[in-house]
Amino acid sequence: MPPLWEKGTMSSPATPAPCCWLIFAAYVTMSLEFFTHDGYQRHNRRRQEHLASLMLPLADKTVLELGAGVGDHTSFFIDRNCKVTATDAREDNLVHLRARFPSVTTQVIDVEADLPLDLPPHDVVYAYGILYHLADPSLALNRIASVATNMLLLETCVSFGAHEAINPIVENTNDPTQAAHGLGCRPTRPWVFRSLRRLFEHVYVPRTQPWHEEFPTNWLNTPPANATGLYRSIFVASRARLENPLLADTLLDLQVRQ
Repeated sequence: MPPLWEKGTMSSPATPAPCCWLIFAAYVTMSLEFFTHDGYQRHNRRRQEHLASLMLPLADKTVLELGAGVGDHTSFFIDRNCKVTATDAREDNLVHLRARFPSVTTQVIDVEADLPLDLPPHDVVYAYGILYHLADPSLALNRIASVATNMLLLETCVSFGAHEAINPIVENTNDPTQAAHGLGCRPTRPWVFRSLRRLFEHVYVPRTQPWHEEFPTNWLNTPPANATGLYRSIFVASRARLENPLLADTLLDLQVRQ
């Protein structure tokens, strides 16, 4: 069988050989299907509307988006006149993002490795849906904090519990929405909150949770049943104090819907 591409590789294809257009089209479609199904998009919408409801000072900022995937969250910051650098560990994902947002700066960045030396600090680091795909979240948070000038917006899957634990797990590397290296984690909220406090002067959780079943509002009860078995929490870490009644500077056991 001839090579799929006359130039490039599977992870960074160039122009396909003429006999392979159908294979190329199937490959691209397959990778996008992970991101375009209704459940995934509904989840994105609920997270974005919740972020907007927090009334954070996010307009006209430089934003480093980590784990951007194909760019489903990128327009949130573009619409607020932000200068966005969108990154992902997979070049294949960034191919789609560039096609959607040609003006956005993109860069392949794996936060499980040292960050590029030429990566400048950004006003805001946006890290929704990435921490739990990492084998060493503590080291990753240190790297992320080093390039966050003002604020880190963090959303992650978590485990219930009042103790501090990382809870490592195995993930499917064939799914472009999952861990790039096959190992992830499900840290407890206390672990995330206290880890952020070691890196930022001020750490908050929203008093509200998105209108989605993966975001519990009662952390004292046993985990509520849902279709995915995933539970998520949002954290806001800041260099300066945020006077915002929608944020709490302690880890809340009870939250409400936005």
